[in-house]
Amino acid sequence: MFPAIRALSLSALVLAASSPLLQAQAKPAQTPDSAQAVESNHAVQLDAEHRVITAGGFVKSGPIVFQDVSEKSGLAKWTHHMGTPTKDYIIETKGSGVCLFDYDNDGWLDIYLVNGSTLEALAGKATPPHAALFHNNHDGTFTDVSAKAGVQNDRWGMGCAVADYDNDGYPDLYVSNYGKNRLFHNNKNGTFTDVAEQAKVTLGNWSTGATWGDYDGDGKLDLFVAGYLHWDWDNPPAKGGEGGSSNSFCTFRGEATACGPRGLKGEPDHLFHNNGDGTFTDVSDKAGVADKPGYYGLGAVFVDINNDGKPDLLVGNDSTPNYLYINKGDGAFEDDSYASGYALNEAGRETASMGIAVGDTQNKGMLDVFNTTFSDDYKPLYRNEGDANFTDVSYHVGLGEVTVPFLSWGDAFFDYDNDGWKDLMMSDGHVYPQADKYNWGTSWKERPMLFHNLQGKSFENVPAVEGTGLAAVIAGRGMAVGDLFNDGKIDAVINVMDGRPVLLRNVDSNHNHWLELKLTGTGKSPRDATGTVVYVTAAGIRGPQQQVLVDGVVKQRGDVISGGSYLSNNDTRLHFGLGAATKIDDIEIHWPDGKVEHAPGPAIDKITAITESTK
Repeated sequence: MFPAIRALSLSALVLAASSPLLQAQAKPAQTPDSAQAVESNHAVQLDAEHRVITAGGFVKSGPIVFQDVSEKSGLAKWTHHMGTPTKDYIIETKGSGVCLFDYDNDGWLDIYLVNGSTLEALAGKATPPHAALFHNNHDGTFTDVSAKAGVQNDRWGMGCAVADYDNDGYPDLYVSNYGKNRLFHNNKNGTFTDVAEQAKVTLGNWSTGATWGDYDGDGKLDLFVAGYLHWDWDNPPAKGGEGGSSNSFCTFRGEATACGPRGLKGEPDHLFHNNGDGTFTDVSDKAGVADKPGYYGLGAVFVDINNDGKPDLLVGNDSTPNYLYINKGDGAFEDDSYASGYALNEAGRETASMGIAVGDTQNKGMLDVFNTTFSDDYKPLYRNEGDANFTDVSYHVGLGEVTVPFLSWGDAFFDYDNDGWKDLMMSDGHVYPQADKYNWGTSWKERPMLFHNLQGKSFENVPAVEGTGLAAVIAGRGMAVGDLFNDGKIDAVINVMDGRPVLLRNVDSNHNHWLELKLTGTGKSPRDATGTVVYVTAAGIRGPQQQVLVDGVVKQRGDVISGGSYLSNNDTRLHFGLGAATKIDDIEIHWPDGKVEHAPGPAIDKITAITESTK
């Protein structure tokens, strides 16, 4: 959770001084790790109305991409709770995730919002805050059916991940908690049953990011669960400034804050092998992913990074090096974290990694990785150079200086304007309420950020127009994206710390074409197609300098992924923007069982179901 400070370059300071934003000086940023470099002259960006840039910087007019429809949709009837408003302890600051999935198979995405808890609720002295499952009514509204469905959780909730782990055709739901985790098995009648105890996947202390993937290729989805740190409410660390806790692990910029994660014991990670009979076996040590150093895991995702047909494993760690485990195909993984370049950022420093987004941002067939991080640090984009070798290119593509003031959580690559290039969005919000008290150049509540992909060369910050979704100033945490209205435009749902969720409906005015694919495996490949990679080829998408690529043809990649972002799960239907293309030239599907199929081009501007051949 602590930042790795990057000193502002001279050129950046010159640009800041010449911008229309007013400049002020904050006190020097103090990082809890004295070995890290400290920026001595940190510039605070204020907008014309003297608001810090994280809670301001709005424009009067411009492209309107999202509208906040939380009230109209019905989601605003629910509220997230986690600890106390003062956030004296780190466990009260992390927030919760959100999962988008079609739990009743009616063809429309539903929304699951994880809730936190309070110490009074844990002690049985108050009613626990409930998680919420919102059923999609197909008319722009949603109904809370969590009590009927049996998924209220009623524990200190952190994240969720979706998968059909028993291949019965219905998606199941794993919820990570402080305390025992839950595995909600879908009963196929609108209800769920918690089978975590029987399945042996409850764990115990503080679990965070979860992801499903068939790491051993047996057609059954396995489960990875990241651990954050070991927390004991009976013996919590002293509040910042109390009882000798006024050390670097309990302060930020010299002010008393919640202690941690540094100085506290990390919680191990776990990989559970699916036995195919409703139970799982912990194979973390055997597979080499048990996190022996005890890093502070948050984001996690199974995905094929090196294009060898086997799911690899990414783990974003807070204030400690990230993990990249390469799947060796023999039931074990190779720790390639440092060799790949993913463990550290461009400056060779660990970051406070929160969420993980993966996507082919250059339409080159290789997945790039973006990690959200703490404020006072830029957010690294790790460009995949091939064979799982990464280069941090954030400052080269426009994602460096602009992201420094923001403390970011959920993140996702998706094509918001259907031009054929994956854009980037992140949710933001601080962990320290003190951010509103001191001149840190940031704020407790922050606006989300959206970056438009300029044909694979760079990203451009989309301005936040007053009164629109991008101008929503919230304590954002988990975020998931998907086509909630089945209109070919990708929307976003953000779980808000101690607040009401935000549903950002995509209202971008583009007239580009699109395609969405709902995939189903045979059982040799997981039934829900998790781990499938699809390449869509279509003419008419414009490339760099508005030149048509590859004789008028662009090939896009999409991956069916469970988990990711920050403790969340995106729509698993694959979405492809087509630009001006009016037909699909080819759909190339790489199923997890190794089968490669080509599907004829379906009609554009619609959702198409494709089932793996049994031949």
